[in-house]
Amino acid sequence: MSLDIERIRALPKVTLHDHLDGGLRAQTVVELSAEAGHALPTTDPDALADWFFEAADSGSLVRYLETFEHTIACMQTAAHLRRVAREFVEDQAVDGVVYAEARWAPGQHTAGGLSVGEAVDAVRDGMAEGMDAAARAGQPIVARQIVTSMRHGTPRPDIASLAVDRRDDGVCGFDIAGAEAGYPPSLHAASFDYLRRHNVPFTIHAGEAFGVASIWEAVQLCGASRIGHGVRLVEDIARTASGYELGEVATYVRDRRIPLELCPSSNVQTGICDSVRTHPFGLLAALRFRVTVNCDNRLMSRTTLSRELALLADAFDFTLKDLRWFTLNAAKSAFYRYDRRRALVEDVIVPGFRAAG
Repeated sequence: MSLDIERIRALPKVTLHDHLDGGLRAQTVVELSAEAGHALPTTDPDALADWFFEAADSGSLVRYLETFEHTIACMQTAAHLRRVAREFVEDQAVDGVVYAEARWAPGQHTAGGLSVGEAVDAVRDGMAEGMDAAARAGQPIVARQIVTSMRHGTPRPDIASLAVDRRDDGVCGFDIAGAEAGYPPSLHAASFDYLRRHNVPFTIHAGEAFGVASIWEAVQLCGASRIGHGVRLVEDIARTASGYELGEVATYVRDRRIPLELCPSSNVQTGICDSVRTHPFGLLAALRFRVTVNCDNRLMSRTTLSRELALLADAFDFTLKDLRWFTLNAAKSAFYRYDRRRALVEDVIVPGFRAAG
C-alpha cells in the first residue's frame, strides 16, 4: 500500500524539534496581534499564512528567523501564551502525534510584564488544557516544554535554572537556538555545566547554518544529548569508490547514537539543499545514523509531521517499516523518563504501526 498523507496521519508519531513560536495558526496570529496592537503584513489569515511561508522561503536562515517578530509579538501575556500552547497540543494531536516537545525562549516573552517563570507556567497550563481536550476527543498526547536561550544574545543561566527547577512541572529540557554562525555553543558553557550537574538533558541547534565544527563543539565541549538539525554532518562524510567514509565527528555521532533532529522542509527553505529529494536525510538514514523527523516551524514551512514523513517517503521510497524506525528513534530519544518512553513504545507506537499493516 502507498504511504499517502492520510495513512501517515493515522500513525502514532513523535516530534522532538517543533518551535512553539513557529507553529501558530495564522488565524490566531491575526486575532492575538489585534489584541496586542501589533501591525501585521496583512490581517487576512490565508494571505498571512502565505506571507509567512514566502518570507521564510528565502534561502537564508537570517531572513527565516525575522518572521518570528510577528509571532513573538502576540505571545506576551499569560492568556496569549496559554492559547498558543493549547492550540499547539490540539494541532499535534489532530495530526496523530502522541508525544511532542515544544521548544521556545521564555526570555523573549516578557515585554508584557511577565517573568520568565510566569511565562513558563502559562505555557504549562495551556499544554495541560490541550492534553485534556485531546484526550476527550480520543486523541491522547503528551506534550512538554524545552526552554531555550538565544545563542546570539547574552547567555541566560536563569533559563537553565528554570529547566532544573521545573523539570517535574512540564519542562523536559533545555536548548540554545537562533543565529548559529559566529555564536558557538561554548558561549553558553556555564549553562550546560549547570544542567549536567543537575542531571537535566539538553539539545543544541548545530550543523544547520554552520558546519561540522559546530556539531563537534555541541557534542564534545558542551555534551549535548541530541543535535538540533545536524544536517551538515554530511560535510564529514566522503563518497569513495567503495561507498562512504566517515570522518571523526560523523563516526563519533553515529557510534554514540546521538540523535539528529532533522527538519527537511525547513532546511530546503534556508538553502541547505534544493529540495527534499536532495536532502541529506536519505544518506544519513542509509548510513544508519539515529535520524528523527521534525517540522521545525509548522507555520513558516506550511507543514505538519505527517507531511514531512510523506515527503520523505516519496523522495526516498521509504516504507512503513522505515517510518516506524524513525518514530522509534524519536521515542527512544525523547527527554522523557525511561519507563514512560518504554510504555510509549510498547503500548502506543508499536501497536499503532502494527494495526496500520
